[in-house]
Order: sequence, then C-alpha cells, then structure tokens
Amino acid sequence: MFNRILVASDIVDGLDPPVLTAARLARRQAARLCLLHVMAAASTTDRRLVRHYASGAEMPVDADYERSVVQALRRAYREGPAADAPDMTVQVATGFPWEVILRTSAALDADLIVLGPHSSRVQANGEVRVAGSVGSTVEHILTRDPCPVMIVNRPADDDQLQFRKVLVAVDFSRSCECAVCFAVRLAAAFGSRLLLFHMIPVPPVPKYSRAAYARDTAHARRRLESFYQPYLGGLDHQKLIRAGAMPHLEILKTAGEMRADLIVMGSHTKESAGKWYPGSAVERVGFRAECPVVVITDPQVLIRWDGRLVETPRKTTDRLIRVLT
Repeated sequence: MFNRILVASDIVDGLDPPVLTAARLARRQAARLCLLHVMAAASTTDRRLVRHYASGAEMPVDADYERSVVQALRRAYREGPAADAPDMTVQVATGFPWEVILRTSAALDADLIVLGPHSSRVQANGEVRVAGSVGSTVEHILTRDPCPVMIVNRPADDDQLQFRKVLVAVDFSRSCECAVCFAVRLAAAFGSRLLLFHMIPVPPVPKYSRAAYARDTAHARRRLESFYQPYLGGLDHQKLIRAGAMPHLEILKTAGEMRADLIVMGSHTKESAGKWYPGSAVERVGFRAECPVVVITDPQVLIRWDGRLVETPRKTTDRLIRVLT
C-alpha cells in the first residue's frame, strides 16, 4: 500500500510522534522512509541564517552544521522503531518548511506524508497552540499536494497500525469521494473493517422532531448506499449515521466508541458550495484525535504552485490521487 513515506519533523534531539509512527508503518510495509528536517530560520530575508538546534544561537548554516544535525537525528532514533526501518534516509534543508516538504515529496514520489498537527517549536517557545488549528505547514501541504497526509498527535503503536477499523467521514463532496476511494483501497490491503460515517446536521431549534430525524436518517442511508456502494464491493463495512451540530465532535466521539485505528477525511479546499462543514472539522479532528488522521484532497481543487516539480493531475472520472495511480 505504501512504498515511499515522507515524515517531516522540527525536533532534532528528541523523539517526535510523527517520526515514530512513520517508522513503525514503514517497517510494517517494508517501505522507504525519508526523515526530513527543515532547519529553523533566524531571518525572514536570509534563509541560510538559522538557529542552532541546541543553543538557539543564530548562525550561518554550512556543511559541517548540516552533518551535525543529521548525526543528531540518527542518534535520536538509533533505538526503537526507526532503528530497524528497512530503508531510512535523513535529509536536512533550509527554506520555508511547506515548500521544502512539497519539493521533497515530489522528488521522492511519496505516497504518504506524515506530519504533526502543529510545530513543536510553538510549545518549546512557550507559545499556546491555536485551538483547532493544525498549523500553517499542514494547511499549505493539504492545499497543494495530492499525496495523502497523515496527521499524528500521539505515536501509533504496531497494533494500531494494523488498521483493523478505519472510520471514513463522508458528506458527499468530491474530496470525500476521494477519501472513500483511499479508505477502500487501504481496507482491502489491510483487511480492515470500514466504518462509513455521516452526520445529519440538527437544526438549532426545538422543532426537530423524532419523525424528522427518522426521515433524515432514512434519506441519508439511501444516499450513502447509492453514492458509495460502487466503491465498497465486498468489503466488510458498516454505515454509521449520527445527528449533531458540530461534525468534529461527532467524528471524534464515534471514533472513540468504535475504537477506530485510523480516521480518513476529505479536505474541503476551495470548495464554495455543498459544504458539510467549513473545513475547520478537518483541523479540529486532526488537532484532537487519539489515532492518526489521513486527509485526502481532490486533485482538481488544489492550489497551483509555481515551485511544483510535478504538474497537477488532470481530471479523472474516479478522482484518483497519487497513491492510487
């Protein structure tokens, strides 16, 4: 399923949950793993002026410092899941993190990018994470790269990475259709039980009766069956329809109740109509989830970037993303 995994980390002398998770997954999949570290810039005008990872002192980056960072990263992961990853390389670079990640992903032809929901430097500097925000780096990647992005809050262990239960949140949008395609192929590869989740928005008025709820539930179930059944085939799956006002809370609650090992969601980048939620649900789920969250974006709504090394995929009828081609 995964052959080339890119994980980005801004931690040099410690253990980062995304790296631990990516290393375990790479070992299970016998995949090539690339650990990327973008050195912290000390200047907005000169990206070669960085802060030393240990002292914080400003210094111009040179080959000796780059080697020392690579060595520190290798020492940090000398033991544990990264130690026996079948094929792990370490790269360091300067520049804007999201641009470097995009270029590295294209050069590697990655089929999975693993990121944390927010820069660890925010916490290290004593700043408060923005509630519900996955950070600007993740946002830039989601809006510009067709590669699936896995957001990791906490290290996933080997048992969780068997992906026995995969919850995919759907709202009948194009990106959610892509998410279902991805989840179906992942479920087929791992032998997963697919949990197809949809939330019925409850009007904020006391007049929403049980009869109205029953009618809306039946309509949603019929729509799920007609819209997504062609993708499901003979896969073991279950349809979960819930009612609520805040999608991210219902997704997190259902994932916890069902003990999901993975949540798959479609990004709503640049969509102007037919939204089920305003894109913030992806951020809020990614920010709070106990399990990894994979976000899929429809290639046709990606923002074009002049620095891309590959062209945006052309429109296809089955909305395949890079990992599915």
